[in-house]
Amino acid sequence: MSTAPTAQPLVLDEPTWHARRDDHRARVDSWLEGHRQRRSHGRPHPVEDFLFEYYSYRPYQLRRWHPGHGVRLTGDSAAELADLRDYRRSSAGVSVDTAAVLSARGETVAWVHNLLRRTVGRPAQYGCFGLHEWAMVYRQDQRRLRHPQLPLRFPPERVAAIVEERGVRCTHFDAYRFFTEPARPLNLLPLTRQGQPEVEQPGCLHANMDLYKWAYKLSPLTPSELVADCFALAREIRELDMRASPYDLTSLGYAPVAVETAEGRAVYVAAQRVFADRAEPLRRALLRLTDELLG
Repeated sequence: MSTAPTAQPLVLDEPTWHARRDDHRARVDSWLEGHRQRRSHGRPHPVEDFLFEYYSYRPYQLRRWHPGHGVRLTGDSAAELADLRDYRRSSAGVSVDTAAVLSARGETVAWVHNLLRRTVGRPAQYGCFGLHEWAMVYRQDQRRLRHPQLPLRFPPERVAAIVEERGVRCTHFDAYRFFTEPARPLNLLPLTRQGQPEVEQPGCLHANMDLYKWAYKLSPLTPSELVADCFALAREIRELDMRASPYDLTSLGYAPVAVETAEGRAVYVAAQRVFADRAEPLRRALLRLTDELLG
């Protein structure tokens, strides 16, 4: 695996990078406060806690600030990062050891790059109407649902009828793999991990949520501000995802997006388009990073 191009690093003095670090921590702490309280009382939240439970990046990792690839930190307090894995210290300061990260995770960087490149060049599709969440409960025993503490908006037979009437047009493997066994044959096409770059498209809610995953998988090469931007978008997308699901979240203060109706589908698509537009610059920022890393 070749190393990244040796461009001149961006040098940040101590006051500058301290301010960036502190702003990042304050931003993340605003997301973590409620999560920590709920966790201490054993009360999971299907919207607010999802990103901490589904994705592998732990809260302390999200809170830790990284300057990203091609940045050098100066000042005595840079030692707080120098002792971390994937960093190196020199007489000029402290920076991410890009060559070491690429040596260990070069295949991951290349895989993410290919997925982002293929996705960004593909037209967005807006015809799924959020039925992936319905396919996850299709003809499933209530006790085996992912959120058994929440009631469904319809009896199971009505949920099944809606899925069968509308059909399922999911293009995201990591949603598809949670479909119930009876629901998978109802999808427009079978999905596989190997085929993910062939079908992933920028209108998909889950593909845009996963920008957070790709951002942190490239960490510490990714600036923490970009990881946090992707996290912030994923939080908002998750709300729409669950409001359009067959679960009843009114007790948590979320009104349903009734995708079983024409009006609800129109609301869903309008929001989906907004999220796709907001995701595009984040996807392109990650693609620029992987372009630079791979030379």
